[in-house]
Amino acid sequence: MAAARRSPKSVVIIGAGPGGLASAMVLAKAGVDVTVLERLPRVGGRTGALERDGFRFDIGPTFFLYPRVLEEIFAACGRDLRREVEMKRLDPQYRLIFGAGGEIKATPDARRMEQEIAKLSPVDAPSFARFMADNREKLSRFREVLEMPFHGWKDLLNPSLISMLPILKPHRSVMDELASYFKDPRIRLAFTFQAKYLGMSPFQCPSLFSILSFLEYEHGVWHPMGGCAAVSEAMGRVAREQGVKIRLSEPVEEILFEGRRAVGARTKAGVYKADAVVVNADFARAMTKLVPDRLRKRWSDRRIAKKKFSCSTFMIYLGLEGRDDDVAHHTIYFAKDYEANLDDIINKHRLSDDPSFYVQNACVTDPQLAPKGKTALYVLLPVTHRHANVDWAKERARYRDLAIGRLEKVGVKDVRNRILHEEVVTPDDWDTSFEIHKGATFNLAHNFGQMLHLRPRNRFEDLDGMYIVGGGTHPGSGLPVIYEGARISSRLLLQDFGLSTEFLDAPQRGPQKVSAPQAAPAFQGAVSLDA
Repeated sequence: MAAARRSPKSVVIIGAGPGGLASAMVLAKAGVDVTVLERLPRVGGRTGALERDGFRFDIGPTFFLYPRVLEEIFAACGRDLRREVEMKRLDPQYRLIFGAGGEIKATPDARRMEQEIAKLSPVDAPSFARFMADNREKLSRFREVLEMPFHGWKDLLNPSLISMLPILKPHRSVMDELASYFKDPRIRLAFTFQAKYLGMSPFQCPSLFSILSFLEYEHGVWHPMGGCAAVSEAMGRVAREQGVKIRLSEPVEEILFEGRRAVGARTKAGVYKADAVVVNADFARAMTKLVPDRLRKRWSDRRIAKKKFSCSTFMIYLGLEGRDDDVAHHTIYFAKDYEANLDDIINKHRLSDDPSFYVQNACVTDPQLAPKGKTALYVLLPVTHRHANVDWAKERARYRDLAIGRLEKVGVKDVRNRILHEEVVTPDDWDTSFEIHKGATFNLAHNFGQMLHLRPRNRFEDLDGMYIVGGGTHPGSGLPVIYEGARISSRLLLQDFGLSTEFLDAPQRGPQKVSAPQAAPAFQGAVSLDA
């Protein structure tokens, strides 16, 4: 008599953000029965799209960096990211304008980049090659650490990590690290502002993260056609084709427990029982809202309240009459006193009168994002997370007007008379509409007291049967890092289920080296580059 066939293991994933979608793909490929519960009416979370009146905006991330990680996840699932999403490599990758004077058109072409640096500081130009070589070695050696879980302090004794200490220089900030390469403070800014991807000041961010700017120059800044949201949409499509059930507009009201073990989730539509739960929602909000405080020890409400959280963002999404073809795809404007601006954000929790800001004019690369002859403009000002010092009910209109007035500094003219569509998002909105704790859009800060095993662990340490993905766990924030975190958490979960992870570890399609940015348009998607 034939043995009864065992039912597949089941998992409920809370949140269809990039980490949740990557986890869904991997787990479904392994044969797990996966259900994703998403509060919003679309996939992607903050990496989703806002579509109004023919304009399409990315809600959150607009830079697509280091595609290798997601490409490997797609390949492990038997798919080719390059066939699923068309991407273009940008050159120049962005324009940097300094309030103190001068600008740089950042390019991945080493010779041209040295020329750009030399325009501001001839003595610093030769140091670009040394910076790249040093960070190439740093990433190569640290990559193993970024791809492994950290279950506790004993994992810090890993020989790979110990050997990295002379390179990591934990006593240094990113800004201190860049001072060893470049004398001109504007050049240092050009290679440290990427700490903002983590919601941190480069004067406080650990020196490890000098690899962020290196990644841009080594592996490119990419634009997915349709925006970064198009990547999330492709992941949702592939997950569904693998059998994943994605329930949209169905917020989770409670995570279900038997003792200390997570066994499912409840929504208004019903109860979803499962063998494990993956949390892709904002970590602090999910814990304080969905999990009883009595079940949490290391991450109790009291302890979460003592943690340091990232900055937030003040957003304006503008649909404009006319085109702005002279404005770069990505432009970053640095306040004249950049350090004071950061101090206002991180330490004093107040609004600067001379803020730094970022503008995306993606229509110069991707005209489909707006009706013909019109422009979809994305404007971001880094600001403090929610704090008693700032009343957004009073400041919203004032800061909107201040931001609109600053756009002339980057070449966007006559904005007020051209607005066809406008939406503003403040830290209050991130908190209430997107369920982000304190509106801290980059999650827990990435200081050394909140990294590696000191972040919430991929296999959540306070509860059984629960796994964490997203910017709140190891390795941290940023799309490539979140994808890697999803791979780490999924591997742990599959191992706990007694299922094979060989498909995750098998050699994937060989990396393809792009030697010059001009070659990028020939590819139909993100190219896997040699690390």
